[in-house]
Amino acid sequence: MSADASLAAWLRLTLIPGVGGEAQRGLLKAFGEPEAIFKAGLNALCGVIKPVLAERLLTLDVAAEIAAALEWAEAAGNSILTLGDDGYPTALLDCADPPSLIYLKGRAELLNRQGLAIVGSRNPTPQGEADAFAFAQTLAAAGLSIVSGLALGIDAAAHRGALSGQGVTVAVIGTGADRVYPAGNRELARAICNRGAIVSEFPLGTPPLPANFPRRNRLIAGLSQGCLVVEAAARSGSLITARLAADAGREVFAVPGSIHSPLSKGCHQLIRQGAKLVESARDVLEELRLPAPSATPCQATSLVSESEALLMALGYDPCDIDTLAARSRLTPDALLAMLLQLELEGHVASLPGGRYQRLTT
Repeated sequence: MSADASLAAWLRLTLIPGVGGEAQRGLLKAFGEPEAIFKAGLNALCGVIKPVLAERLLTLDVAAEIAAALEWAEAAGNSILTLGDDGYPTALLDCADPPSLIYLKGRAELLNRQGLAIVGSRNPTPQGEADAFAFAQTLAAAGLSIVSGLALGIDAAAHRGALSGQGVTVAVIGTGADRVYPAGNRELARAICNRGAIVSEFPLGTPPLPANFPRRNRLIAGLSQGCLVVEAAARSGSLITARLAADAGREVFAVPGSIHSPLSKGCHQLIRQGAKLVESARDVLEELRLPAPSATPCQATSLVSESEALLMALGYDPCDIDTLAARSRLTPDALLAMLLQLELEGHVASLPGGRYQRLTT
């Protein structure tokens, strides 16, 4: 059988609604290659899966979807990997539910490279976003592939941090590989395709259905040696990724934060459950027994003493002008002028409600 015919059979197996991963693996175990599944009679299939699914498997016409997928895979940079391919990511074989087939845009070899997942809130604080960028930048420079989900917030910051130097990154998405969600990350997705890889288990054209995103988290965890959570609320989807990573025997890391911040609750919960508390990328590298990169990202611009005093008064929690004026003994007008300069230099971020937060670099 030709390579295209073999891939077409794999696609047919995965495109039948209702025949999920467990059923697919049961059929493959019973009959071998997908071609043999479709040559088996209805009675034989009913011995493995429910009769309604067996009949659907043999009668449902998905020829148009198969043709579209084969055409997509012929385009430059696109590929489809099956459980039967040598290039299928070995790390995913340790997952409880490895996908029978994945769609890939970019560099397939990166899926077998040592990776680290960086995940967190879609609505992070400025400090959290800066932390995700800095961690990814340093860890990518140390040779790790940064794996995340292409979502807004921490995910996007992690991808950008990895790409800011010579590092690489892998995005596991919850839509078809021919779609970009959210649309605001279109340019980022293009950059990832050029330097890294975008992976999806969902058929082409699949929209951003809410149920798909928790499901794709197991692949983020599965492709990584460890999972770093930067900021996460108590009920964050990032905690699902961390739990899946722990269940798969991966290391789980969490960045602590303010006891007053809702976005620290999830990380603190993970730390109480045994996640490694990390304050720098070096903590992660030491746990994974990897050497630190020879060159580290640029340090923050040095500050004059007056600005240093203001930053010390500001602390690391969000703070309003009145509180800061009481701490620093400066007038609100003087504070606003200094804070504006510090914001332009990247040392402070303005928040809703007239508050400010110090950024570390």
